[in-house]
Amino acid sequence: ELGVFGRVDTQETVKDVIENLTSAISKSKAIITVGQLPSVKGDAALLAMVFQNLLSNAIKFKKDQIPQIEIGVRETLNMWVFSVSDNGIGFDPQYSERIFLFSKQFHHSQKFQGFGIGLATAKKIVSLHSGEIWAESELGKGSTFYFSIPKFV
Repeated sequence: ELGVFGRVDTQETVKDVIENLTSAISKSKAIITVGQLPSVKGDAALLAMVFQNLLSNAIKFKKDQIPQIEIGVRETLNMWVFSVSDNGIGFDPQYSERIFLFSKQFHHSQKFQGFGIGLATAKKIVSLHSGEIWAESELGKGSTFYFSIPKFV
């Protein structure tokens, strides 16, 4: 069961996630740029899982070049829309809904291992926060994952 939502400093959350991923980041030589992020109402541990999943996917699904990952946010009338963009392998846009379902692994290759549950979990967490998650990508041209969290009411 979910605890009571509190104020979450997403800047600190992302800083902690980057610290958790130090090994993967240094191994891949990933360059991560983080914009100025807001505080939101939510569960810090769950939101950290969302950022950690999106960030580790951006590192894992890289091309044979240094991963460039950008974390940012834009503000709409009543939502914060976070984004995690990368220059990785991308995916065919026809799968942009399917990647959020609990399913067999999306990339059928030994090179990319995982259970394919990370994005489904992220979707569940974002929906618990009354937000949405979606992705835009082009095969071979990187991906941007977005998720929205309502602003303080």
